[in-house]
Amino acid sequence: MFRNFGVETRVSLIAAICFAMLLAAFASGQTPGNQSQQTQARAKALYAQGMSALRNQDLASAQSAFEKLIRVAPRSPEAHNSLGWVLLNQGQPDLAVAQFHAAIRLKPDFPQAHLNLANALAQRRDFAEAESEAHEAVRLALKDSEAHRTLARVLSFRGELNNAISEMQAALALEPQRPDLHDDLGSLLQQAARTDEAVGQFTEALRLQPEFPPALLHLGIVRWQQKSLAEAHDLLAKASQAPGNAQPHYYLGLVMEAEKQSDAAIAELQRAVSLQPDFTDAQQSLGLLLQRSGDTQGAIAAFRNVIQQRPRDADAHNNLGLAMLQSGDAAGAIPEFEAAIRLHPDDAGYIENLGTAHLQKADFDSAITQFQTAMRIAPQDATAHYDLGLAMKLKDRLPDAVAEFRKAAELSPDQPDVHYTLGVTLWQMGQFADAETELRAATQAKPDYSEAYYTLGTVLKQDGKLDEAASALRQAISLDPGLVGAHTNLAAILRQQGDTAAADAESQRARELFKQSNRFS
Repeated sequence: MFRNFGVETRVSLIAAICFAMLLAAFASGQTPGNQSQQTQARAKALYAQGMSALRNQDLASAQSAFEKLIRVAPRSPEAHNSLGWVLLNQGQPDLAVAQFHAAIRLKPDFPQAHLNLANALAQRRDFAEAESEAHEAVRLALKDSEAHRTLARVLSFRGELNNAISEMQAALALEPQRPDLHDDLGSLLQQAARTDEAVGQFTEALRLQPEFPPALLHLGIVRWQQKSLAEAHDLLAKASQAPGNAQPHYYLGLVMEAEKQSDAAIAELQRAVSLQPDFTDAQQSLGLLLQRSGDTQGAIAAFRNVIQQRPRDADAHNNLGLAMLQSGDAAGAIPEFEAAIRLHPDDAGYIENLGTAHLQKADFDSAITQFQTAMRIAPQDATAHYDLGLAMKLKDRLPDAVAEFRKAAELSPDQPDVHYTLGVTLWQMGQFADAETELRAATQAKPDYSEAYYTLGTVLKQDGKLDEAASALRQAISLDPGLVGAHTNLAAILRQQGDTAAADAESQRARELFKQSNRFS
C-alpha cells in the first residue's frame, strides 16, 4: 500500500553528484594516460552533450553520448557510472550493473558507484548483494544522506524494518529540511505499524512543502484506513493533481466508493488504469464497481485486464465468471470458474459459482454435482444447501429439495429467500400449513417482502382462510401496487365474501395493470 522503495529518477540529487565529479575529472585533466588536449576536449564535449540531453529528459540521447564518452575515455570511472545511471533509469538494470562494476573496478572507493550499484541490484531483487553495496556506500560516505537512504530502502526490502528506520533517521539527521526524507521515514514507520509516528512524519513533510504529492498520498491513505473519509478525500484530491501518477486516483476512487459516490469512484479508477494499464488492483476495483452498477461489459473488460497481468489470480477468474453470469453468458462463465477451482481446488465458493453457472444453463445434474462437492468442503454453508435445493426442485425432486432448504434455514434462519422458497415448495407439495409457516417467517425476516405476502395470501386462500388471505394480499398490494395477481386474488376473495363492489374495484385495477404491462412489454 505504501511505496515500494526502489530506484527513482532524481537527477538533481543523485546523478548531479556523479556529473559534478565527472566534470571535475575532465577539468583537472585526470583522464587516464595523460590524453591529448584534443581527446580531453572531445570528452568534455560528449559530457556536455549527455548533460544537455538529461536536462531535456532525453535518456536515449544521454545514453548515446555517454557510450561515446566511454570510447574516448574508457578508464574513466565517472563515465561508466554516468552511463550506468542512465541505463538504470531506462529500465535496463543488468546493463547498468555491468557499468557500475566497471566504475568500481577502476575506482574502488567511489561511493556514488556503490550507491547506484545497490539501487540497480535492488531493482533486480538481488537484495543481499544490494545491502552489501549500500553498506559500502555508507562506509565511504558517512555524511551522504542518499547513501543512508539507499541502505534503508534495501533493508526494508529484506524485511528489516527497524534497521531501515534507523538508517532513514540517519539520512534525515543529515538533511532535516528535505520533505522526501520525512515522507520516506513515514512510509517505513507505517509499514512497521507505528501509525502515529508515521503521521507525524507525513505532516512534517507537508509543513516543509505543503503540496508535496507523495506525502499527500500517504497521509491520505492513512486517513482512509482510519475511516476519516473527508480528510482522506481532500488529501488525495490534492495528490491527484500531480500528473502521471495512478496511485492517488486509485485511492481517491476507494474513498469515493466508501462515501457512496459510485459514479465519481468509477471515474477516478478509470483515470488510474488509463495512467497505468497494468495496475491490477485498480482494474479489479474498477471491475467490481462496474459490476455493481450494472455495467457488466465494462466489468468483464476490467477483469480480463487483471487476468492478462495475473493469470494465476483465482479471484480475478471468479470475478470474471460472475460478471459473465450476470450478463447471461453462463457458457463463458464456466471456464473461468473452472480456472479458479484449478488454482484453489478447496474453495467452496468457487465451486458453488460453477454450480450456479450450470444451473443457469439448465444442466441440473452438473449443478447438483458441484453443489454437493461444495457441501463436502463446507457442510455448514447455508448457501450451498440452498443452491442444491434449487437444483433439486428444478429436477422435480421436491422432498430432497425441502430437506436442503430446511438445512439452509436451520443454518441461516434470518435469510428471507430461504424461507420463501421452502414455503413455495411445500405449497407445491400440498403442505399448506407448513408452507404458511415458512412464508410468514419470510415476511418476518423481510417485512417489505411483497412477493412473500402475495404468495402467503394465495396459500391461505387455497386453504380456506379467507380473512387472513385478504389481509396478506392487501399488505402485498400496499408494498407493491403493481402486483396484478394480488389484485385478482383479492377480488376473488372479496366476491366469495359477498363484497361485490370492492371485488369489482380490485378486478378493474387488475385489468388496468395488465393493459399497462402489455403496453410497455
